[in-house]
Amino acid sequence: MTHEHSSEAAAAVHRSALVVDGHADTPQRMLDDAYDLEAPLEGGHLNLPSAREGNLGAEFFVSWVDPRRFPGRYAQRSLELIDAVHRAAAAHPDSMMLAYAADDIERAHEERKLAALLAIEGGHAIENSLGVLRDYYRLGARYMTITWANSNDWADSSGDVDDPTVSHTRDGLTEFGASVIQEMNRLGMMVDISHVADRTFSRILDTSRAPVFASHSSARALTQSPRNLTDDMLRDIARSGASGSAGGLVMVNFYSAFISERWRQAWQALRPEMEAEREAEERRWTAEGRLVPYALTVARDREWAAKIPRPPLEDLIDHIDHIANVAGIDHVGLGSDFDGMPALPEGLDSAADLPKITAALMERGYSAKDCRKILGGNFLRFFREVEETGLQLRRDCR
Repeated sequence: MTHEHSSEAAAAVHRSALVVDGHADTPQRMLDDAYDLEAPLEGGHLNLPSAREGNLGAEFFVSWVDPRRFPGRYAQRSLELIDAVHRAAAAHPDSMMLAYAADDIERAHEERKLAALLAIEGGHAIENSLGVLRDYYRLGARYMTITWANSNDWADSSGDVDDPTVSHTRDGLTEFGASVIQEMNRLGMMVDISHVADRTFSRILDTSRAPVFASHSSARALTQSPRNLTDDMLRDIARSGASGSAGGLVMVNFYSAFISERWRQAWQALRPEMEAEREAEERRWTAEGRLVPYALTVARDREWAAKIPRPPLEDLIDHIDHIANVAGIDHVGLGSDFDGMPALPEGLDSAADLPKITAALMERGYSAKDCRKILGGNFLRFFREVEETGLQLRRDCR
């Protein structure tokens, strides 16, 4: 085919796919800045116009609570973020709808609406309460990331596992932590291992009856961030779940520091200067009795990130390709981390640019069928198995 015809074919494949993105931090903009999803992006990565242009069919809107900014108010902040998504769906009923199940995602797609799903990022948000976990599920949260960059009382994080000033569990997951995983299985709530420490990962896979997934992680073999997954982890996720399971999946993160080793090292080199600036800014705001606004922190991070040339889109495709080769084509998806990080690769500025991923995959020889799996088909299969596992466990408990 000519390049023109191949581009047309890739565009057609993308339009025909039900595209699912596993992770966006946009609710913070919606809550803190009263951001309307129909408004211009204004530096953000995701809104309803960009979703329509990029044929994004389903998005996980994540409730993430900064443990430093909201001590003692984790659940309150989580509920406010969840409420912001509910209010957005009510404000735009013709463009988006809340989705609670795999069938809802397909129904939204048929109605040409964005399926808005909810998730909790960081187990600290449940405040050590299974009741709070169940309440999040009742409000629509369909996965929980077991830790964020901070360890909690019952699970260890890759973000501070080597910090001797932080209290950690003995084995990566406490008995209460195991009960959290078991209750998530029973509810039909997906277990997200992005951010967890390596030993916590192993304990979770030993505990979970349902397959597990990474909502926004990439391959450590290509980029040496502890947030990424080793090849053994990729294979373990593909084999996760009880006997007969079709396995979990890895939704690839788009953040430059997770897909480019060169970019990650350059970012690390800037960190001492960045931290000094951040601490000075925090002192100024603290002297006035206020917290540094999240929007200002994001803006500062983007200013620093702009000092480093963006990696090429091919770096992201390398990670998708690697995970597909190691874990299998049925175990890879997309987990952008939109609005939760300061730098995307070249050519990806918002959800509107998602078709470029399909085009790049097809240029590497991926078939239309395999592209549709990566774009969303794999996730729907995985989500349905988690739902079915929960249904079976609830039946067994009667």
